[in-house]
Amino acid sequence: MKYLQTPLREKDIEALSAGDMVYISGKILCGRDAVLPKIVNLAEKGELEAEGLDLNGSVIFHTAVSPAGVGPTSSNKLEIESSMEPLSRLAGVKMHLGKGAIKKETVMALKENHAVFAVIPPVTALLESKTTGSRVVAYPELGMEALYEVEADSYPVIIAAAHGESIYD
Repeated sequence: MKYLQTPLREKDIEALSAGDMVYISGKILCGRDAVLPKIVNLAEKGELEAEGLDLNGSVIFHTAVSPAGVGPTSSNKLEIESSMEPLSRLAGVKMHLGKGAIKKETVMALKENHAVFAVIPPVTALLESKTTGSRVVAYPELGMEALYEVEADSYPVIIAAAHGESIYD
C-alpha cells in the first residue's frame, strides 16, 4: 500500500504503476460535467491564477459534493474525459480520480503529461467518513456541481492508468 499527500510531486507520479493501491490525504478538488469545461477554459486562457486557482500537483475527483457526501461519477463522460489532458498539460493536475475505463488516447495523454488516472470504489458512506471538510472554490452558482475542495483523510484508490498502461487493457 502506498500513501500520498497532496499536492503531488513528479516523484510521486513516477513511483506509481497501474494496479497500485494508494491512500490519498490532503486537499482534493471535486468537479464534474458542469464545471470541468469551465476550468479548462480558464487554463487555456491562462486565467487560473487570476481566479485564485493553483492546480499544480493537484488531484481532481470526478464528483459533486452534496449533503449525502461524495462518490465518483463516470470519468469517461465527454466533458470529464476531455478535461484530463488539458488540465494535466496546462495546469499541472497530477491525478484524475473517478470511475470507469478511459480511452487509450487519454491514457497516453496522461503519460505525456506526467499524470495518472485512479479509480475509487463508489462507496459514498466510506468517503464521507474520510472527508474532514469542504469548501466551494469556484462557480458557486453551480451548487453541488461547483468546483469544491475537500480535505481527505486516506481516500482509498487504485491507480487505473500510469505511464501508458491501463488496468482496463
